[in-house]
Amino acid sequence: MSTNIYVGNLPFSATEDQIRELFSAYGTVEKVSLIIDHETGRMRGFGFVEMASGGREAIAGLDQRDLDGRQLTVSEARPREERSTQRPSRPRRW
Repeated sequence: MSTNIYVGNLPFSATEDQIRELFSAYGTVEKVSLIIDHETGRMRGFGFVEMASGGREAIAGLDQRDLDGRQLTVSEARPREERSTQRPSRPRRW
């Protein structure tokens, strides 16, 4: 079973290849997803790594590790919360 890992406080210059290389020292990396801001096109400073093996070791070994002057936050990712299909009611502006 694969482990989905949250990686926070990433430097904005980080690349998927750089993160894949960092995590592959602990096991098999299946997927790296860095989250991009749709409005600015700039990375938001966090992402997710899916590992087939070595996930727990990667979390233990990389949490609080320095990467380009930033201290990483690495933990097991929580399941994504369901979004409701209805928009929350907003007061009308007119």
